[in-house]
Amino acid sequence: MVASGTFGYGREMEKLVDLARLGGLIPKTITAEPRPGNAPWRTVETPSGMLNSIGLDNDGIEAFVSHHLPYLRSLGIPVIVSIAGRDCEEFVAMAMRLNQLEGLAGIELNVSCPNVSGGVDLGTNPSLCEEVLSGCRRAGELPLIAKLTPNVTDVVSIARAAENGGADAISAINTCLGMAVDWRAQRPLLGNVVGGLSGPAIKPIALRVVYQITQAVEIPVIGIGGISTIDDVMEFLVVGATAVQIGTANFFNPTATMTILDALPAAVAELNVESVQQVIGSLDTQQQVDDNR
Repeated sequence: MVASGTFGYGREMEKLVDLARLGGLIPKTITAEPRPGNAPWRTVETPSGMLNSIGLDNDGIEAFVSHHLPYLRSLGIPVIVSIAGRDCEEFVAMAMRLNQLEGLAGIELNVSCPNVSGGVDLGTNPSLCEEVLSGCRRAGELPLIAKLTPNVTDVVSIARAAENGGADAISAINTCLGMAVDWRAQRPLLGNVVGGLSGPAIKPIALRVVYQITQAVEIPVIGIGGISTIDDVMEFLVVGATAVQIGTANFFNPTATMTILDALPAAVAELNVESVQQVIGSLDTQQQVDDNR
């Protein structure tokens, strides 16, 4: 799949990517009301990554439903809508609205955006996270994916809370908090001072989080974070991810998804198995222990 915030609403990439081949498309996160986003600068390139502080700039849920959703439905691929609310009630109201529509494959609950006030708090507190999931679960039958933040001490407790609240899957990870400064001007480069770090730099963190969560919950985990090659994809599958989302790679290599899909059959065959399902969670940690003795 392609990760929210890195693929626009699909139209932006249709001349570069065969959208019909994607396992799913997650458009840019939407909110209940239009948001202008944060002050510039909003993005800064870093070694092996990117800092962003967009601030969920979007036109609101009704503009999405009227303007973007008809096009997304026409693609014939699963569309999972990413939503962010200021509080539990707003999340539930948006989930209820989306459950009234046809042609959606699910909802990704962005309880972990580090660039806006409120949202990240819901993803760092197990009780609040479970409350959001429980409310959205009661709002309808669309599958719910909880997108979790790595910016916590114990991500497993958050994942379990999401599962207890009714999540059908978990996606991990959202961006890691970071910042960049101009030391000569003695000022931060991002208008919001801090932002979310994404890209290859965070892959080891994402792998660790996905591995830990898959050991603790029964629901599927979708791996996100620094994935740009087939090797990255296979690493996430081996540690337990059921699926992956490609994010920042879409910016520096817009056809990364197609290259990965082309390479996937050979990578699966290299492990002498017949399907991706046989790769998932095949990490042999005991062998590593034995080798180190």
